[in-house]
Amino acid sequence: MIILEGKKLEKSFELDGGMVPVLRGVDVAIEKGSFVSIVGPSGSGKSTLLYVLSGLENSTHGEVRFEGSPLSSLGDAAMSKLRRTRFGFVFQFYNLVPTLTVEENIALPLELGNIRAKAYRDRVSELLEQVELTDKRKQFPYQLSGGQQQRVALARALAIDPAILFADEPTGNLDTRTGEEILRLLQTLSRERGMTVLMVTHDAHAASFGDRTIRLSDGRIICEEACRLVRTGV
Repeated sequence: MIILEGKKLEKSFELDGGMVPVLRGVDVAIEKGSFVSIVGPSGSGKSTLLYVLSGLENSTHGEVRFEGSPLSSLGDAAMSKLRRTRFGFVFQFYNLVPTLTVEENIALPLELGNIRAKAYRDRVSELLEQVELTDKRKQFPYQLSGGQQQRVALARALAIDPAILFADEPTGNLDTRTGEEILRLLQTLSRERGMTVLMVTHDAHAASFGDRTIRLSDGRIICEEACRLVRTGV
């Protein structure tokens, strides 16, 4: 089942009075429950594709459909609600609120969704256990390592149980061991919980944790392939 698709996607940005094309007629379909890696060199358009597919950016031409419905049919309020209730986001820079504790950062999307206090406390406890940070719940971001902060960011993204998790270079600021821990978490979410994961990365090894790779160059998909790498312990 296709949960997300883009048809003939084009995106241009204005630069020095002219328009610079970043996406050039991209067609992509993401299956429900899959873990898809988008790779390519710097400037290839991979992050722009993620932003367009998630509705953070509008395409210049083309159409994005989520669960069969075009995002273009949604007004600003409906689009904001979709991102708040169905889409989860994890970025290279953790974007945690520095004045909030770990559990308060994770609870933010639940509070915004008017979830009952007891229900969101139970959900936060479940997520803390899932990302192995139960003993850090009262700490602040500055007291955590980079890997721990990214786990908090991941738990926050998962709080709403999103239909799709969008991850833009989620291991870009992490050392190899910590990055692999995050990638295994994403892999588990897809394989065991059926969550759709769409991840942008410049790292071929990180991309191999997905079950499908989309390669971009100069704003075009140049190939798609199934991941055949075998990883010990994965």
